[in-house]
Amino acid sequence: MWVKEYTGQSAASADRLFDVLADAAAWSEWNAGVAGIEMDGPFEAGTNATMTLSDDTVLPFRLVGVEAGRGFEDETPVPDAGVVVRVLHQLTPMENGTQITYRCMAEGPDQAAAEVGAAVSADFPDVIAALAARAESVKS
Repeated sequence: MWVKEYTGQSAASADRLFDVLADAAAWSEWNAGVAGIEMDGPFEAGTNATMTLSDDTVLPFRLVGVEAGRGFEDETPVPDAGVVVRVLHQLTPMENGTQITYRCMAEGPDQAAAEVGAAVSADFPDVIAALAARAESVKS
């Protein structure tokens, strides 16, 4: 299994950050890599969705775990590569805000998992910074 983790910080509360994450229809407003999200149900474990990337790639994914105020985990199969990617989006409250952790786990043949995992997670530092900025700009 290929694993890579990125962390960042936000002055926003974990609840505010989670609200931004749970509004999947608005991800394209702050995540430059996302053109759109279509959810097949509520933002909860078991819901299937489709993400359209900014290059028009379409990726079906499923929410496998959701905990309000703490984050969520999604799973995306990449059948052409024989890889399944899981991304944990974790929010950890701290004294002056929240630590944001994105952990990418890619399972499949070693080389394919490494290539797909690296491609999926390449923009995570920018995405974490954009998430923090979005949550910090939201008025109460």
